[in-house]
Amino acid sequence: KKTPKDEIAKRVQTMLELVRLDGFGKRMPDQLSGGQRQRVAIARAAINDPAILLLDEPLGALDLQLRRQMQVELKHMQQQLGMTFIYITHDQEEALNMSDRIVIMNEGEFEQIGTPEDIYERPQTRFAAQFIGSTNFIAAKVKSADADGMLALSFADGTIQAFDAQKRYGAGDDVLISLRTERVQYGEECKGGFDLEGTVKEHSYIGGTRRTVIELASGQLINVTGFRPEVYKEEGERVCVYWNPRHAHIVEGGVG
Repeated sequence: KKTPKDEIAKRVQTMLELVRLDGFGKRMPDQLSGGQRQRVAIARAAINDPAILLLDEPLGALDLQLRRQMQVELKHMQQQLGMTFIYITHDQEEALNMSDRIVIMNEGEFEQIGTPEDIYERPQTRFAAQFIGSTNFIAAKVKSADADGMLALSFADGTIQAFDAQKRYGAGDDVLISLRTERVQYGEECKGGFDLEGTVKEHSYIGGTRRTVIELASGQLINVTGFRPEVYKEEGERVCVYWNPRHAHIVEGGVG
């Protein structure tokens, strides 16, 4: 690009420092680790100061620990460079950890655009809800709706509540709610207008937390994640299931 040699040397040194490879400029590719090669590739793409940098699964070939380390370094680099990174990934954790804004695509169409918190906590469609994180889907009918968007719902297994932020639904409407597994609570007694009972089907330990499956009378399974020893119930015991209604969101994309 006809950049003066002294300017090239200066910019190369600045970029090497940015990707934490100061002193590695004379090394051959076979003298670099996988993570170091990845940093060089990013430095080569960023050195011309593009308005937008497209990264297509840049960390996919790295092991878990190195990938997490590189996630932190890429965020730091993006903030220092001040340029827009479009980061393509199929890794949910990576998308949530690294992004200021997430686009979920489905068959070439934008399914939902929002902050990581919006995407995870307030999914708009069934596809978005199941693509990011673990969730329960419950099909129900609206019994009543108040002025704040709080809904009382009925379905085969009892009475539950959910939140309609857009206030689009009223009595008699069929809806599908998405409820994140870590938002589900259970115990000996139902709370907050809930009348939903089930049987603990199984527990499994998944590294620092516990996954519990509760089977409702209709056969529907409710998945719960969380380590709450004070409410632990053995397999086969009856429990009441409930949640904060504001954590249950109406989603589009089919009922049931």
